[in-house]
Amino acid sequence: MILVSVETPAHERDGAALAVLQLVGVRKTFGSFTAVEDINLDIYDGEFLTVVGPSGSGKTTLLRMLAGMERPTAGNITLRGMLINDVPSNKRPTCLVFQSLALFPHKTVGDNIEFPLKVKKMSRAERRRRALELIRLMRLPESYYSKNVTTCSGGEQQRVALARALAYDPDILFFDEPLSALDYKLKKAMEKELKDLHRATGKTFVYITHSLEEAMVMSDRIAVMRAGRFVQVGTPDEIYSRPANRFVAEFIGDVNVFGVKKDANGGWVFEDDGGSVEVALPPGLADAREAAVVVRPEFLRFIDEPSQASNAIKGTVYNEYALGSRIQYEVRSGDRTLLVELSRANAWTGGLDQPVIVGWDASDAIVVKG
Repeated sequence: MILVSVETPAHERDGAALAVLQLVGVRKTFGSFTAVEDINLDIYDGEFLTVVGPSGSGKTTLLRMLAGMERPTAGNITLRGMLINDVPSNKRPTCLVFQSLALFPHKTVGDNIEFPLKVKKMSRAERRRRALELIRLMRLPESYYSKNVTTCSGGEQQRVALARALAYDPDILFFDEPLSALDYKLKKAMEKELKDLHRATGKTFVYITHSLEEAMVMSDRIAVMRAGRFVQVGTPDEIYSRPANRFVAEFIGDVNVFGVKKDANGGWVFEDDGGSVEVALPPGLADAREAAVVVRPEFLRFIDEPSQASNAIKGTVYNEYALGSRIQYEVRSGDRTLLVELSRANAWTGGLDQPVIVGWDASDAIVVKG
């Protein structure tokens, strides 16, 4: 029976942190190449954790170790306190949803979902009952039970693969970029459905993607990976609003980056075509001599006078990009390009090639390491 829960995730209840999966000093090498290096992470019972990073960062290798398809070269992986480094994937209470889905093309939807139940030697009647229950959970018509899976759309096949994974009744579901082959509209719909499914089942989800948008929409926490290491782990808001360094800031969304340094008078400046420009920053940089300052496009605005903001740069509107309810403007100031993002209701009406003053407040700047 599928239990539907709308409770607070287990790792948040009563302030308790219950780690279902722990990685301590995990390392994986292939010959002289190190794919994953010194990974330490607690994955909490009932959370939706997404590992995100560019191609080649080590995400898939990490996932294969978690799923039992690769053995760590060093370090330990424990599941509810039990060491599982040498436990094969078919002996673990986990299930992996592949990017290719790996459905049986010659079988019906029902047969695909029932496969793990048949392996468990469940009776035919019980298999059918469970499969229909999962079909309903996936928001598919019950009539799809007898439909050949190859006649289903891409989104429907995605749901069938999810239903089959849930039929295993795993403690943890691993996802290896399952939405990468879908078109944009279907991908957006499936992001919401996956988040709803996580809420409904209460299972622990570990999701791998290179898409920052997927990570931001679905996750309780995000682990940003680069060159085999985690560079930051936190909630979507923490990753977006307080990035650990410039790489995270630039990877998680559009940014404006200014390299700043202290002048002879102890003030902060950045170099522009017109020379050094004074810049107002948030406090906390007393001992630093140089820094990188990040300002998200939504915190920049067009102003009439420099006095209307803590910081101001003159430039020219070069182009605009419609983003649905928002519009992003590309402003060029000498060799520097700025992105300004406004709501459609507050859209710029001056047209392209017009001179503007772009302003932002010191409190909206994020100071990061290089």
